Amino acid sequence: MQDDDYQLTHSPLCRTVTDAGHTIQVEIYRGPESNWILEVVDEFNNSRVWDEQFPTDRAALDELFRTIREDGIQSLVG
Repeated sequence: MQDDDYQLTHSPLCRTVTDAGHTIQVEIYRGPESNWILEVVDEFNNSRVWDEQFPTDRAALDELFRTIREDGIQSLVG
């Protein structure tokens, strides 16, 4: 049974990031009793959700930028 009253809170840090010719949509959100979830949707509408949850929305965004810095944005595409 689905709860239609389940409310997600979206972070104001959600954004679009373009680098090296690729664009991703960054979604950071949480439920009423969860930590922050990081999700990236690429230009082909593929979604990647981190297994780890983050204590703050800033920590989630920092993890995204660490991933891009270390692995490149192309690691999040496809």
